[in-house]
Amino acid sequence: MILLIIGMVLLGFFALRFRGDRRRLGNGVFLLLGLICVGVGLAGDDQDSAVGLLALLLIVLSPLLVLALAGLLIINGVQLVRREGLRVPNLLSFGLGVALLVPYALFFVALATENLWFVFAVASVLTAASYIGFLLVAFLLYSFVYGRTAYQPGMAAIVVHGSGLIGDQVPPLLASRLDRALQVYRAEVAAGRQPLLVTSGGKGSDEAVSEAAAMARYLVERGLPAEALLLEDRSTTTRENLRYTRELLDARGVTGPMVLVTSNFHILRTAILARRLGFDAEVVGSPTAFYYLPSAALREFAGVVFENKWAHAAACLACAALPASLLLIVKLMPS
Repeated sequence: MILLIIGMVLLGFFALRFRGDRRRLGNGVFLLLGLICVGVGLAGDDQDSAVGLLALLLIVLSPLLVLALAGLLIINGVQLVRREGLRVPNLLSFGLGVALLVPYALFFVALATENLWFVFAVASVLTAASYIGFLLVAFLLYSFVYGRTAYQPGMAAIVVHGSGLIGDQVPPLLASRLDRALQVYRAEVAAGRQPLLVTSGGKGSDEAVSEAAAMARYLVERGLPAEALLLEDRSTTTRENLRYTRELLDARGVTGPMVLVTSNFHILRTAILARRLGFDAEVVGSPTAFYYLPSAALREFAGVVFENKWAHAAACLACAALPASLLLIVKLMPS
């Protein structure tokens, strides 16, 4: 019963935070904690059984889920390399899958050696990894929730983020973003509004034209009025996309909220960045090929964690200290 009450409180706190500003990763943490507590509370007949079930989830099922995730990541990495070639970004899924297996292999080695300090040292690594794993699940869960939440119409501008060209042609990933932006634009026009549509992306060294120009051409060919377009052709990162777009809109005297259009795997990180930069903006996502999602989502998660690397490093150190602290307490206890 206590876990059920705690879970309901956490979900209520999530709802309040979500209503206030849904562009925060912390929302996902409260959502996941609330769901876990509610689920365990409903499954347990009484307090002792609920606590026992929670312990079972943490001690038995968590490692199994991590091992399953490792296997899926390795399979996805192989598939991605076969489809798109041997490149460093394509090896991320495979590498992380292997990395997840290493601590468990070391743990079994430690048990075989019967070295108690070695066992607790490896357990410290696993505990820190569990924190990152929990954060990853919260990120994926909340990315899904955020992506399924409709933005509020009435936007002054629609901004499409670039993702690279093939020569001067728009590839499928970018075409998906542009098609989604067209849907948003037509919905706004149908409601009686005339927002500007901003194509945002500079010219790479291997590209014949700027991404903004190629994107604009794609949209005009599909019926978008040229006067509704604004090109931002200097940026090379998402942060620059936002900053340079804001400068262009300010120069045009365009104020008010905007909607940012990117791929579905990139929405939460973009929303968090927009919030950090003080933008009145929401984000919508476009579909992505399924095989590409795991590797792309991992890159996004790594980017979000890196933005607050010191806070997460401190949390990992605190988690890693738990097994060793427990061992020290046991050693100091009188026999």
